[in-house]
Amino acid sequence: MKIKDLPKHLRPREKFIEKGAASLTNSQLLAILFRTGTKKKNAVELADLVLKKYPMKKLLELDYNSLVKVDGIDAGKACTLLSAIEFVKRGLNKHDNHVPVINCPQDAVDQLTEMRSKKKEHFVALFLNARNQMIHKETISIGTLNASMVHPRDVFEPAVRINAATIVIAHNHPSGDPKPSDPDIRITDQLKKAGEILGIELADHLILTKETFMSMKDEGLLIKA
Repeated sequence: MKIKDLPKHLRPREKFIEKGAASLTNSQLLAILFRTGTKKKNAVELADLVLKKYPMKKLLELDYNSLVKVDGIDAGKACTLLSAIEFVKRGLNKHDNHVPVINCPQDAVDQLTEMRSKKKEHFVALFLNARNQMIHKETISIGTLNASMVHPRDVFEPAVRINAATIVIAHNHPSGDPKPSDPDIRITDQLKKAGEILGIELADHLILTKETFMSMKDEGLLIKA
């Protein structure tokens, strides 16, 4: 039976409008996201079938490749469901409490405290996902007392490999002066341009000393390509 043939009080959208989301069953809510069913099942029947196979908690943990293997779930339905789940997670800030979230320069600095006392320059990259969670940290190079050698491929190879959305880079100045050098500004420009080509944002370049730090973003030194 098609949705339009159901009694009005059983049609998910009409029930939602009249009584609110809280009045709908899980199957009816899922049916609204699916919008349409299949040739053999309407959206509510499809939602019932999916929820019988995958209880709510398990369904919310499925990824795209797993979802599209479910009979009746095409790319559009999978993308809609996963987008809704991700949107709610971001709105409620439901992140893994064991994964650091980098929302500001200080958050990044808190993950780099070991760099402050280094006697040589260490160049480190923090790799973030779309939720700004730090999913990887890697030392890219260790230089001399006053210089480090960095190539864009060494920074972005791990980012591509782990599907990072954003990168924060940082290095220390053993001299104690956080002011960026001309080479610091040049490498920042190179990395930002490389990131724009790859679709991976360079969010900031931090310079740390034993006592303080500087954010090149906050100082307006992230040059647009």
